Amino acid sequence: MVKNQRILGVDPGEANLGIALSDPTQTIASPLKTIPHASREEDVDRILALAETHSAGKIVIGQALNWDGSISYQARKAGRLAAALEEQTDLPVVLWNEYGSTQKARQARQKMGVSREKRAGHLDELAAVVILQSYLDAEGS
Repeated sequence: MVKNQRILGVDPGEANLGIALSDPTQTIASPLKTIPHASREEDVDRILALAETHSAGKIVIGQALNWDGSISYQARKAGRLAAALEEQTDLPVVLWNEYGSTQKARQARQKMGVSREKRAGHLDELAAVVILQSYLDAEGS
């Protein structure tokens, strides 16, 4: 892993893509934004534009594997997104198991004292942070 280069994390959901970004030392993931899902081609263009804007050297895509590691419907969609990204860029694109990331994001909001009403909102950016932070922790150890 090349240090001093940011990594872009993506949580591909049904309606939105949560986007997170690492710091240059690849230690901490932070929420960046939520992008409404359009089409795969448009999503790829927007992800690559964000990677370029933020000088990301790698893209990590959350892949929702089932609890037993088998490929789910969402995991296949994430795989197709990753393949489309790989066709359009020379940046490394990594699929990373995101099992439980939305639940972890919800728990994090609860620990932060966010009200139940606000916790029910979109968790896309926080789920992207959970995915990217998991990747950073695994790669850094």
